[in-house]
Amino acid sequence: MRFENTGIENLKADLVRLDEVMRSHGLLRESQWDYERVTYDRKFEIKEGTYYLRVQGYAVEGDVGSHDALIQLMKPLLGKHYYPHGVEYGEGEHFPEHLVKQCEKILEDVKKEIEMFAE
Repeated sequence: MRFENTGIENLKADLVRLDEVMRSHGLLRESQWDYERVTYDRKFEIKEGTYYLRVQGYAVEGDVGSHDALIQLMKPLLGKHYYPHGVEYGEGEHFPEHLVKQCEKILEDVKKEIEMFAE
């Protein structure tokens, strides 16, 4: 599921500050990056299954590996994990309403914080 019109996809932010904001909302980058892209995930284990809120971005300036990059964020995603195949984001997936609302709130809070320092 793609979250439309969150405004996050319009933001560019410094990688180091972005890492701090995302971490404070449970979205972790861990080792999910290369020199041009980043992925932040938050895992939800609920009775309906395991889900991931994902925010991705790419470097428009600098280098992720050197922790000196300006990141353009993309539209956030919500996916359901299926063992051992991975995460599915497709149209045919069911996403519990309570989880969608929780993710929308997280994204709203993240956006407000990033806007304070975004370019």
